[in-house]
Amino acid sequence: MNKKIVIGLAVASFTFAGIAIAQQSGIKRTPLQKVDFPAGYNTITAIAEIPAGGAAGRHTHPGAETGYVLEGELELLIDGQPPKKLKAGDSYQIPEGAVHDAKAGGDKPMKVLGVYVVKAGEPLAKPAP
Repeated sequence: MNKKIVIGLAVASFTFAGIAIAQQSGIKRTPLQKVDFPAGYNTITAIAEIPAGGAAGRHTHPGAETGYVLEGELELLIDGQPPKKLKAGDSYQIPEGAVHDAKAGGDKPMKVLGVYVVKAGEPLAKPAP
């Protein structure tokens, strides 16, 4: 019973953190699941959406991100790398701590399935200059 409460609170706090990030940057993250694995990390699966013409905003994660584009097109901008144009069916990886942004391409919103393996106890994302 106590384990269910702790899991529920963790999911709720992640949801509210995702909402706060979405309000700041134009990205909406809907958490699907969270697993405390591997040791010292949380693996979080979420749907991330950016409206047509919008951008996530420059940010970092305290761990790696990998994802799969479900709908639309996006331009993935990772500092130190050339821009990547991605479309539905493409996948991507972002190294731990890399400053990056994602911009919805064309006149349609974009949606990705993201998997974040982030250090436990840290926020999912932090704004970057």
